[in-house]
Parts: sequence; structure tokens; C-alpha cells
Amino acid sequence: MELLLTRCRWVNRDPKYISYHDNEWGRPSWNSRKLFEILCLEGQQAGLSWYVIFKKREKYRELFHDFKPEKIVCMTSQDIKRIIKNPGIIRHRSKLNSIITNAKVYLEMAKNGEDFSDFVWGFVNHQPIVNRWETHSQIPTCTLTSEVLFTALKKRGFKFIGSITCYSFMQAIGMINDHLISCFQYDKLQ
Repeated sequence: MELLLTRCRWVNRDPKYISYHDNEWGRPSWNSRKLFEILCLEGQQAGLSWYVIFKKREKYRELFHDFKPEKIVCMTSQDIKRIIKNPGIIRHRSKLNSIITNAKVYLEMAKNGEDFSDFVWGFVNHQPIVNRWETHSQIPTCTLTSEVLFTALKKRGFKFIGSITCYSFMQAIGMINDHLISCFQYDKLQ
């Protein structure tokens, strides 16, 4: 008999989403390009649920060169006109253009010797913040730290981000352990 595992409340019954929760969400990641991808996808989520974007993630990867900034910056307005017709993504021109803008900013940071991972993780002193939430309703949508991160990213030129987007980003990349204490992943990520 399989042991039933308690997971965070937001996880639905989609096996791929369960795998995302169990193997990705909230696990500390320091890979700059992976962090860039997640930040861009979080921007696509604005006004929508993460599950909507999650289901379209592979199509975004396909259309945006697996989130390789060096390739994304070569994309043109003609590419966006072609991409915006694809029903496999959120067809929002400003959101799609933000991925190109963000790639340019990411590469500019690298050119200036600024590692993206080191930059974002610096907002939590390179150590995950471990929260102890008992219920989903206790989890904030943004914090002072996500506001400061948002302000710093915006100052550098990143688009389609905000304090709430940054908090979701921080959760996703493991800067914050926001698994409920009842979730089997909580202790694993301590």
C-alpha cells in the first residue's frame, strides 16, 4: 500500500503538477539561466494562476530558445508577431516582449561582471528563508524583501515584474521555504 503524502494545498491532482511540487518548487536553485527562465515565466503569470503557465511552460521553452538569453536577444518584432499567434502560450504582446527585454538586461548584467544568481540570492544573504506556515492563508503574497528585489530588478530594466511576482519567484527557486509545515517537503528542504 502506497503511503499518502501530505502536500501544500495549491497542488492539484495533475501528476505533472505533483511532480513539479515534489521535485522543483521551493528547491534552492543557483543556476543563473534557470533563474532567468523562472523569472520570465513568473512574469507571464501576472494576473493568472501559476498552473496556467505551468501547463504552457514547454511551449514557452520551445518558442524562446529554451530561455537562452543569447538567442532570445536576437529575436525581432517579426518573431513576436509569429509567436503571438501560437495558442500554446499566453498571447499578450507586452508579456512576450518582456522576455526579450529581460534577456538584454540579464546579458548586460553578465557583461558587467554581475552574476544573476549571486545578485538575486544576495537579497536573502545566500540562505533560504524558512517560514513555518500552518495554513495556506498565512502565506503572504509579498514581503519587504520581495519589494526590495522588485525595485532592484526594475532599476536594472527588467519588465513584467512586481513585488508579488518577485515573491512567487523567490518561492519557486527556494529563496523562501513556503511549504506548509504539514507538507512532506517542508522537512526535506530544511
